[in-house]
Amino acid sequence: MTKTAQKKVFTVAMTGASGAIYGVKLVQALLKEGHTVHFLLTGAAWQVLYYELNMDISDKEKCLTDLFGGHSNFHYHTQQDFSAPIASGSAKSDGMIIIPCSMGTLAKISQGISSNLLERAADVVLKERRKLVIVPRETPLSSIHLENMKRISDLGGIVVPAMPGFYHNPESMDELVIFMVGKVLDQIGVSHDLFKRWGGSTS
Repeated sequence: MTKTAQKKVFTVAMTGASGAIYGVKLVQALLKEGHTVHFLLTGAAWQVLYYELNMDISDKEKCLTDLFGGHSNFHYHTQQDFSAPIASGSAKSDGMIIIPCSMGTLAKISQGISSNLLERAADVVLKERRKLVIVPRETPLSSIHLENMKRISDLGGIVVPAMPGFYHNPESMDELVIFMVGKVLDQIGVSHDLFKRWGGSTS
């Protein structure tokens, strides 16, 4: 009998940094495998969806349905909904991914500032010693940015910069995006076959 892979619960947040497609593809990959996703978008992230993916954000509910379908394991939360389960460490969680992560959000999390649900959820993940994966998308990086990334790492978080590899000979932008999504899935313990690994295997 084949053992069924354990379904997990993740929080995925998108900020106003460039690279909205990374977050979208990650959520789609998690939902496809049956995992539960609690989803957060900052106000700036909605704008990036408009500018980078040409999404009509006038009807946010329709926008989310167009992107992620009507999955029962997809839960969208607004930034001030502190009654959401992800605001408390007592709720079940296998980790949180902020993809892409702006330098402003990174700075607040590194200093323990919780002015919205995204920042509170990240604070909860850190205090409960669960996995926090941050995918920053900025260049060049100032000493402030680097110091904040080091602080997150020192606190137990994982920093996965949006730096796709080229050793798999990508032929499209989508392959570069999927490569980064696969790297994030590796960090949160979700199996996938999104890219060929060094040496030729996909598992």
